[in-house]
Amino acid sequence: MKKIKSTPAFILLFLLFCINKTYAHCEIPCGIYEDSLRINLIKEHIATIEKSMKMIIKLSEEEKPNYNQIVRWVMNKEEHANKIQDIVSQYFLHQRIKIEEPNNEKSYNNYIKKLTMLHKLLIYAMKTKQTLDLDYVSKLNKTINNFESVYFDMHKH
Repeated sequence: MKKIKSTPAFILLFLLFCINKTYAHCEIPCGIYEDSLRINLIKEHIATIEKSMKMIIKLSEEEKPNYNQIVRWVMNKEEHANKIQDIVSQYFLHQRIKIEEPNNEKSYNNYIKKLTMLHKLLIYAMKTKQTLDLDYVSKLNKTINNFESVYFDMHKH
């Protein structure tokens, strides 16, 4: 039986075909962070969720609703809510928000403030998947704007 001479190349090709999902940013401490980009992406996802909700409502009120289009808008709304949750979790919570100890009261209070706002973003994004209540879009917008203000003030950007 013949040996495969290019085993590393074969393994690389095999791995490339097995990977289902790629992420824009890894958890390796490379030091390359685009915090403002991530916040702008969250804002864009919120705007998309809002448009999706409005389109679902509009299409549902038609005399003969186009259920295919309604389903597509529902899927779009959920996809963008998931993307918010991914950015908040994978980027901010896993990589950017550093753990603070309670012995430094000011730093610890700021840490709790950031965690609270990020948790709200996760919950409000989840709620947008469950409902067409535009109040959750308002809550998302208010929370991301507050987080942006606190986060960049604390990071001196």
